[in-house]
Amino acid sequence: MKLAMVKQGGAARLVRVDATGTRFWPVETLAPNLPTEMTALIAALSGGATLPEPKGEGEALDEAMLLAPLPAPPRNIFCVGKNYHAHAREFAGSGYDSSSTSAADAIPKAPIIFTKPFTSVSGPWDDIPLVPGLDAEVDYEAELAVVIGRGGRCIPKASAMAHVFGYTVVNDVTARDLQGKHKQWLLGKGIDGFCPMGPWIVTADELDARGMRVTCHVNGEKRQDAITDDLIFDIPTLIETISLSMALLPGDVIATGTPEGVGIGFKPPRFLRDGDVVECAIEGIGRIRNTLRKVDVAALRGAA
Repeated sequence: MKLAMVKQGGAARLVRVDATGTRFWPVETLAPNLPTEMTALIAALSGGATLPEPKGEGEALDEAMLLAPLPAPPRNIFCVGKNYHAHAREFAGSGYDSSSTSAADAIPKAPIIFTKPFTSVSGPWDDIPLVPGLDAEVDYEAELAVVIGRGGRCIPKASAMAHVFGYTVVNDVTARDLQGKHKQWLLGKGIDGFCPMGPWIVTADELDARGMRVTCHVNGEKRQDAITDDLIFDIPTLIETISLSMALLPGDVIATGTPEGVGIGFKPPRFLRDGDVVECAIEGIGRIRNTLRKVDVAALRGAA
């Protein structure tokens, strides 16, 4: 099952999308008794509620209608650093990695967890903002994101997958200069609009998260291509690790890490510039496509 948020008639609507991604049915018409907000629906479905099968042809889905499937997650996005072997090595050799001091400790011995503020979330086709002062070394990171269904604390690996509601695609956009300057990852990765997400959530019963292909193209050139089997720490390990410290909540998102091929992996680095188009895709889920656009600081001040 695919669940999405679409903009229709000036309002956001929670919908079920067909297998082809071309037709949809509003949840409010399929099940008037169920919530029409994504996090609440995830909690209801994970608690035993059911969403009836669609009837009729539904409505035509224009991809431009799609919003981030979780435009307001319950809290920050959990992210995992250096979670593919090849990427961990390229990052360690890039000069931007303050978390390792030698090639010997390039591969983490435990998951590296950080967060992106929920304000960084943007839609699957939204522009990625290039703000003066934050635009010198912007990089891309295609990632499989896990959406938690049934929450819990101290979840063991053996039962962790029962807490997964579904999956989506994110781009963990990063300002590498800030990441290096501040010796931590929040400011460089938490910029507003630096977490494009979508195009929808695909429920866990439809996918095998162990063997999905993750790709990223920049201006049509393939930069990243890997299989989720290559994760250093698998999804059950990530869930066990995070839930040991804090209870996971329905609607929480865990971005599982990015493969080799990011901009800082090239010699010299290949950073994103105004007008570049980044397309991140995951087999079985879909794709997001975002364009880098310069932003007027004065307009941002006015919006605030």
